[in-house]
Amino acid sequence: MSAALKPLRFALLASLIATGAAVAADDQPKHGIAMHGAPELPADFSHFPYANPEAPKGGDVTYCVVGSFDNLNPFILKSMRTTARGVIDTIFGNLVFESLMMRSADEPFSLYGLLAESVEMDEARSYAEFNLNPDAKWSDGTDVTPEDVIFTYEAYTEKGRPPYSSRMAKIEKIEKTGDHSVRFTFNDKADREFPLIVAMTPIIPEHAFDIETFDQTTLKPVTGSGAYRISEVEPGRRIVFTRNEEYWGENIPSKRGFDNFDKVTIEYFLNANSLIEAFKKGICSVYAESDPVRRQRGIDFPAAREGKVVSETFTNGIPPAVTGFFFNTRREKFADPQVRRALSKLYDFGWVNTNVLRGEYERTLSYWQGSHLSALGKPADERERALLEPFADRVTPDVMDGTYGKAEMAGAPVGRGEMREALQMLQQAGYSLEGNALVNADGEALTFEILVTSEEGEKLAAVFQRVLKKIGIDVSIRLLDDSQAQQRKQRYDFDVIIASVGFSGSLSPGIEQINRWGSEAAKAEGTFNLSGAADPAIDAMIDAMLNARDMDDYAAAVRALDRLLMSGAYVVPMQHDSDEWVAYWSDLAHPEKTPLYGYKLQTWWHNKDAE
Repeated sequence: MSAALKPLRFALLASLIATGAAVAADDQPKHGIAMHGAPELPADFSHFPYANPEAPKGGDVTYCVVGSFDNLNPFILKSMRTTARGVIDTIFGNLVFESLMMRSADEPFSLYGLLAESVEMDEARSYAEFNLNPDAKWSDGTDVTPEDVIFTYEAYTEKGRPPYSSRMAKIEKIEKTGDHSVRFTFNDKADREFPLIVAMTPIIPEHAFDIETFDQTTLKPVTGSGAYRISEVEPGRRIVFTRNEEYWGENIPSKRGFDNFDKVTIEYFLNANSLIEAFKKGICSVYAESDPVRRQRGIDFPAAREGKVVSETFTNGIPPAVTGFFFNTRREKFADPQVRRALSKLYDFGWVNTNVLRGEYERTLSYWQGSHLSALGKPADERERALLEPFADRVTPDVMDGTYGKAEMAGAPVGRGEMREALQMLQQAGYSLEGNALVNADGEALTFEILVTSEEGEKLAAVFQRVLKKIGIDVSIRLLDDSQAQQRKQRYDFDVIIASVGFSGSLSPGIEQINRWGSEAAKAEGTFNLSGAADPAIDAMIDAMLNARDMDDYAAAVRALDRLLMSGAYVVPMQHDSDEWVAYWSDLAHPEKTPLYGYKLQTWWHNKDAE
């Protein structure tokens, strides 16, 4: 080697050593991870700020739901929405199954240790190595092992339901790296959010599941690592969970103050009216209601007047969940966005809000309404325009410049002007009025059926039906029970259905958007892409969102996606109330702090002083 090259070689070696040291430092085990930036709580945090670590253990609670169930395995296709509540549950808590890490409800998207006490990742997030808590055990006393983690992904891939079944597509390999550690190496299909999705995936025990029968429904109590065991099952009517006195995780920081009841019962009812009557009799401990009329009627009974029942309003900081009429764009009549936009103008929110909802609601138009992620009322910025430039024809001018929705947000009833505008748009799409019917170029009348699952939904559909009739569109309404509706949804066997985009809104939309709006999800049975949206522009915005390195780029990608969804009119969003109203019997108590994502029943406890 020449003398001239020696300094360069030594400089390169020094640079590599320094880089290696930096990478090694970055790869150190961490107690938590966040989608962007760092988690808010330090490594020595004692409990989540919205949980009471001194909450007493004991007592019973009974939750009530409308519907039925015929299965206890929530990870298979046959089980979607017919699995007993509480096994894994966004409302009542994951009573039976747990994940490697647990999401904080007080941060947009941060995870902390659960089955895994720490995680190691490189800056590129090309891998994630989870260090299992040596104390983690299944409810039968068996240790949680790396083999269980590996088996989980094998079972989900071979016989699981979406989205669990598709996760191995982004994983190059999973390997045991120690007695209590397992490493995921990701391939080039993975995005920056995916390690967090892996961390939140429920883990199942290899010794308690048979891979040959994994995809079959079961009513035999399943084994998990959570704080509760299933102790009683009455198919379709009741499921009872009993707290495991030897639960391994009772004192880890992310679970301190959680799982306080000795027994959790979930009762099923045929309809909302019978549920309300059961609450009045004290059968149900908690009653949550979004309908302001039902709120008033439901709370006015003797026990409430005597102070034995408390009603309370909780305020959260997240966008409202979008509920509305989903068009099935797999059907030719709804394939044209011009047709969908025209029909969307005819949902009479103004009349509904005044005559049904007592003026207490706001119109929903954006999928992240009221947050910095929403595009509603905002002109697109430079980042958004750059992202949308290849798909300029997919976004309507009013959505792009921020003027979209002003009339709808004003809340005036639908009048002749709106009907005239909608009819003109339909005529531009090839329809014409023949007598009292709106027909296409082949003379076929535009008719469709709306599926609903509740009396409230039936009332709202009737309002939509009435206005559509005035411009020559014949709409029928079909009321189904939850199980019938689930079967139709799973096969996409509907014209229009009232449904929700998600159980709640989010300040950290991510990979779940693929399942709701992605082109591949439109083709697969059992996804949440009810509308059948299949647009390369949407796919590109989701990809940009998942791979954004900073918050500005991330927010721009979400707003660009919002513009595409509003312009595409895949859903006719209805209305929302940001407040969460709950009535409960006074023998229950809850922490003072309400987290960002709203109240959490799994942190409540039995109030002995109220007895």
